Amino acid sequence: MKVKFIDQLDLQDKNIIIRVDYNVPYDKNLQITDDTRIKATFPTIKYCQNKGNKIILISHLGRPKGKPDPSLTLKPVAERLSELLNKKIKFIPNSLKTDLEQIKSIIAKEEIVLLENIRFYPEEEKNDSAFAQELASLAEVYINDAFATAHRGHASNEAITNYISIKAAGFLLKNEIEYFSKALQNPQRPLGAIIGGAKVSSKLKILENIVTKVDFLIIGGGMAFTFLKAQGSQIGNSILEEDLISTAKEILSKASKNNTEILLPLDILVAEKFDNESPTKVVKANQIPANQIGLDIGPETINLFSDKIKKAQTIIWNGPMGAFEMSNFATGTKSIAKILADSKVLSIVGGGDSVTALKQTNLADKMSYISTGGGAFLELLEGKTLPGIVALEK
Repeated sequence: MKVKFIDQLDLQDKNIIIRVDYNVPYDKNLQITDDTRIKATFPTIKYCQNKGNKIILISHLGRPKGKPDPSLTLKPVAERLSELLNKKIKFIPNSLKTDLEQIKSIIAKEEIVLLENIRFYPEEEKNDSAFAQELASLAEVYINDAFATAHRGHASNEAITNYISIKAAGFLLKNEIEYFSKALQNPQRPLGAIIGGAKVSSKLKILENIVTKVDFLIIGGGMAFTFLKAQGSQIGNSILEEDLISTAKEILSKASKNNTEILLPLDILVAEKFDNESPTKVVKANQIPANQIGLDIGPETINLFSDKIKKAQTIIWNGPMGAFEMSNFATGTKSIAKILADSKVLSIVGGGDSVTALKQTNLADKMSYISTGGGAFLELLEGKTLPGIVALEK
């Protein structure tokens, strides 16, 4: 990836657009319940501040379908930003279409402004060139610091780059690019991947892409049962994607040809019902009784996976090992989190469920890096190019 980073630019006394990701959760009273994404942009904002620049922040929130929605306003974000930075943040609710000159006059007087939800405009998701040109007219420099939207080709992260010649990745996006490079482009080996989650279909492209790149691949969660079935195992009532059994066999064969070791569960914690109160027992992974459902990996599997992780230099983790949202079936996921936290391995974690599990175990700060982009992280693992990053390479 040939992208310039913010610290490679000569920035001084300029108008700078920073595309951020303030798609934060609100409660019914429009109170922000998690400001992690807001705080993640501070290194880039403060870097620009310290060089005397005027900053125009652009973000989306939710899916307003191209029209104003009061429940998806960014006004609470401006207020939280002001509190956290201990600085006045000017929120601009004006319509970009009708008040462009007025917005420019406000920017001329303010140090930091936040525009209203960019997805209130249908032109944003259409990647409209004329709309992007209007956005670009607000500044001389464009910084993209929103990795979570980098897989979207929208006006504020792709088309806009055609009209601003000075452009770069902010520090948050820089971290994502550099850690991805450490994970899959120039890794310290042995390189392993831990892929979990309910279904093979949701991670199929990831599995097909990384199986030839890693030294070993750990498969857990509900998707493991399709692979176990492909090997002839009895999986009881466990989740199964029967139409992907042949695909699972192909992935296993591809792994064998590329000397990639695939590790599947040896034992499974089962119950009769998908219910936290249902009685449980541990059985062999290839001999699950007909009336039982596999809901977590067992102790023998935890030991197998842990021993392999300890011998690695780099690990990518995406997806839980079981139904971790229920306490009786969270042991496997928590154990993997703990072994990663205690090891010296370079651990790169991405995906909503994996990050949620880490927060539940209070081990998030023990990981080498946690990606901020769910869908974008997955698409990189699938081997795709991201429009928001490619646009910075032009």
